[in-house]
Amino acid sequence: MSDMRGEVILRVVPRPADINSNGHIFGGWVLSQMDIAGGIVAGRIAQGAVATVAIESMKFISPILMGDLVSVYAHAERRGRTSVAIRIDVVATRGGGAETVDLTSGVFTFVALDESHRPRPLPDA
Repeated sequence: MSDMRGEVILRVVPRPADINSNGHIFGGWVLSQMDIAGGIVAGRIAQGAVATVAIESMKFISPILMGDLVSVYAHAERRGRTSVAIRIDVVATRGGGAETVDLTSGVFTFVALDESHRPRPLPDA
């Protein structure tokens, strides 16, 4: 599925172990989901291994709650010679699908890696 945010890369429901003392999901949990989704998109573009090299911006908009169905959208925002910046947006569906809530967004940069784990040029678009 795709919309203006890009393609849905992951859909996941947080587990009780992912909750903090405030009753919200840990920020690190959502950061991990974003990194996984961004890595999938970057790996497709690089046609191989990639590594996260930067998080240029990230903004938490609303807390993630137990029971949220979390959707992670991602698309390439810009390409360099060896790297690609991926825009990632995270949205929750609540109340059995009755409500959609923007949770967080960010731009993650990934670099394409060769067999020696060194940067390599991206394939032609």
